[in-house]
Amino acid sequence: MDFDDLPIKKDTPIIGVEKEDLSTVSVDQLEERVVRLTVEIDRTKKEIVAKQASKTAAEAFFKS
Repeated sequence: MDFDDLPIKKDTPIIGVEKEDLSTVSVDQLEERVVRLTVEIDRTKKEIVAKQASKTAAEAFFKS
């Protein structure tokens, strides 16, 4: 089974982040939030690259 085929959970932590009320948050806190989310995005992208490399290696191995 491919990870891409798995259903996406609707109750993942990102859902909570998306629903947060930002109207009461200060500009400084919002800027810090952007920095932290950007770091998390970069970390997530690196994991995607690693998983794609593993998938490609596995596919190449099993085609032999």
